[in-house]
Amino acid sequence: MSKIFVDACFGKQTPYTPVWMMRQAGRYLPEYMAVRAEAGNFLNLCHDPKKACEVTLQPIDIVGVDAAILFSDILVIPDEMGMDLEFIKGFGPKFNDPIKTEADIDRLIGGDEAASKLTYVFDTIKLIKEDLDKRGGEIALIGFTGAPWTLATYMIEGEGTKTYNLCKKMMYSNPALLHKILAKVTEVVKLYMEKQIQAGIDVVQIFDSWAAAIEPSKYDEFSWKYMVEIADYLKGKYPHIPIIMFPKGIPAFLDKVYGNFEVFGVDWSTPMALAKEKLGDKYILQGNMEPCRLYSKEETTACVEAIQDIMGTKRHIFNLGHGILPDVPVENAIHFVKECQRVSKK
Repeated sequence: MSKIFVDACFGKQTPYTPVWMMRQAGRYLPEYMAVRAEAGNFLNLCHDPKKACEVTLQPIDIVGVDAAILFSDILVIPDEMGMDLEFIKGFGPKFNDPIKTEADIDRLIGGDEAASKLTYVFDTIKLIKEDLDKRGGEIALIGFTGAPWTLATYMIEGEGTKTYNLCKKMMYSNPALLHKILAKVTEVVKLYMEKQIQAGIDVVQIFDSWAAAIEPSKYDEFSWKYMVEIADYLKGKYPHIPIIMFPKGIPAFLDKVYGNFEVFGVDWSTPMALAKEKLGDKYILQGNMEPCRLYSKEETTACVEAIQDIMGTKRHIFNLGHGILPDVPVENAIHFVKECQRVSKK
């Protein structure tokens, strides 16, 4: 059965432009909050395949999106590499043993040994695929990973940061150490994503949430080239699996984007017309409504129509320019999806 989302990733003709939302399985849905409460905490939910499957599928039934995205977290990778991760209520993720020295890197588990520990993720994928197949197999399942740079920021800083001073201090004063971290993470990510594909995902998305923290002249060296290495590895073995690259906040260096992947995710700070001008001939574009527009149905419709005017009905996937926020009314999310499908229906 042909999947509209996968067809769109390869630039094929589709009956309308498909739509999904980053963080669509999440806190804005009361049904998600109920499952999370049952799980006890966020990490428990990630580790429970049945519950993770349930929340992955909720946006399909409730909001009507055209693709499911695996419910998990990017930080399960360093967690299974041996770092001490906890999620603190009202604070977020925290590593109690951040990386400071070469010895800290050397103690981490790498390669296939680390990737193979993520069995709960692969079990979740299998359960989701079983359910989607029962529904007719038309809905695609997106698997994902954080980019090595984004993962490394948490591993070095120990928590979320606004200044990135510890990672950037390492970038400028000890670049070899940072590259060693990035290379070790990249090897785990390659094998982790390969195992996600083998478990049944249809599409890969690589998130570089903290791309904007790196100055343009250093971005390729410390982030993009590692993302391209992951994409090259996966495309070499699984050419039928489309890859989405989503680096957040890099409008200043769209000219420097290259690599073997199909879809470029456009964040909300990048004008869609600029992305189309610079990259529209090379890649399918995904995005890019400002997530806060979801607070207003009128502003949502205006933005969806404006994006449609720019992109037309080809080489585009509707999405937000970052994740949906927790206090967005569910009816507004449904309105966004319906409007995307309405304006692009052929």
